[in-house]
Amino acid sequence: MTSAPIPHGPLRSFGRIKARPVKPRQQALLDTLLPEIAVPQGPFQPLDLMPDAKAVWLEIGFGGGEHMAAQAGRVPETLVIGAEPFVNGVASAVRHVEEQALKNVRIHEGDARDVIDWLPDASLDRVFIMFPDPWHKARHNKRRLIQPEFVARLARVMKPGAALRFATDWADYGEWTTERVLADANFRFTDVNADRNAIPADHVTTRYEEKKLGDCAPVFLDFVRI
Repeated sequence: MTSAPIPHGPLRSFGRIKARPVKPRQQALLDTLLPEIAVPQGPFQPLDLMPDAKAVWLEIGFGGGEHMAAQAGRVPETLVIGAEPFVNGVASAVRHVEEQALKNVRIHEGDARDVIDWLPDASLDRVFIMFPDPWHKARHNKRRLIQPEFVARLARVMKPGAALRFATDWADYGEWTTERVLADANFRFTDVNADRNAIPADHVTTRYEEKKLGDCAPVFLDFVRI
């Protein structure tokens, strides 16, 4: 049975929703393809979206969709759900889905916390949070996605043994995330001796990452749901 979600309030853990006009081809895909691959607007069972899926993954804030699409292409038997509030990012992602003929991607244009609240208990096998907005000024830290309440929500929807990868290029956010995720008894590091700056073998570098906008080399934190 799925636990009743707790209202998550007005936290804005992301910035602007739209930056520039969407290109005509991408707008056409938003109008036609996106409705076909959008997740339901309310509680749903992931396997209703892809009955033969062997696993279910969630990417929170997929940016332009390069990482999500590449991961989905590697594991066609896995249902990959992505959530992104930035319209231009969603437009880019649906283009990747169309160009790569991906049949295992479903998208939510909006706050990922809504998707988490709609998912049943222990329904996810893997979660990616790749380079979220750092809100690096101390007075803005409260807007960061990683908060104790959010970690608890993730724990509810992740299966025991499910993997959580968090990546950032802001040193303070890496420390912040480590402290808050490990403070939840449901999580531990996959490998306590891992080199956090080592690029994981299955990582997909994105255009955002290549801009090197942070204050350190990328940090990759891999946790497991106990």
